[in-house]
Amino acid sequence: MTIDPSKTSTSITPFAMIDKHSALPQEQEILFTMHSVFRIVEITPTPSNSRLWEVQLTITDERDPQLSTLTNRIKEEVQGPTGWHRMGKLMLKVGHFDQAEQLYDELLKGASDDRERVHIYHQLACVRIDRGEYREATEFLENSLKVHEQILSPNDPELTTIKALPEKHPNLAITHSNKGDVHRLIGDYEKALAFHQKALNIQENVKCNPLECATTYMNLGETYREMTDYTTALTYYQKGLKIREEKLAKTHPDLAVIYHNMLKLYFSTEKYSMPMKYIQQAVEIGQEKLPTTHPHLVEYRETYEKI
Repeated sequence: MTIDPSKTSTSITPFAMIDKHSALPQEQEILFTMHSVFRIVEITPTPSNSRLWEVQLTITDERDPQLSTLTNRIKEEVQGPTGWHRMGKLMLKVGHFDQAEQLYDELLKGASDDRERVHIYHQLACVRIDRGEYREATEFLENSLKVHEQILSPNDPELTTIKALPEKHPNLAITHSNKGDVHRLIGDYEKALAFHQKALNIQENVKCNPLECATTYMNLGETYREMTDYTTALTYYQKGLKIREEKLAKTHPDLAVIYHNMLKLYFSTEKYSMPMKYIQQAVEIGQEKLPTTHPHLVEYRETYEKI
């Protein structure tokens, strides 16, 4: 463990040497405050026992610029009304789908209103999509859509400030886009395009989160690629990539996803000079930002080995 006092705030005392007050002074004990922050420098197996690992830490604090950037990014991407909702989103982000499902099942049992149920149905659909259970995902999305349309009725007093019609509400676009992706994954391209177009009609005409629009562009690109309409696929990929590169950090995992998708497109068109650039970027981002067992990183590595 490395302790550099210059890297900690002068307004707090993150640690204290207590060897002079300890019953065993030879242990040279150090007492850390509960809010102490450490950066993991390296994790290596011990030479004497491969089952034990040695973790090299260095002390830092909330002023660490990289830590601040990471914290702010997590807050932006892992939002929710409670800590449990945010934990569910985080589990999905890191690929722990079973834990996410268990958490959302419990949240659904205790859901207090229809808006919360819409969100939970949607998240459970995302779990099913990530696990390849597409027909089950459709059921959750149907439930989400059904409840959503009920709570977005024109008489809902909470909608008085929403100028768009209920069928044009931005949140509805996310459900349409996810339903479109499920239909793509089961090979029903006609329905997939219809739902993606519904989503896009909302997102391009109502003020929406640009990153949500980028996801719909990417989903449309994937659908057209699988339909072998490579020119149209490339057009949508480029639209999605442009938004993501403008709005996201260069090492964001969502950029790795679209790099990998564009790689598959260039493989389909036999433009082999382009793929290496994209797969290298995808693998580098995945290795830096994703757990080693995350499905996306596993897929990127498998693709890299095939080239």
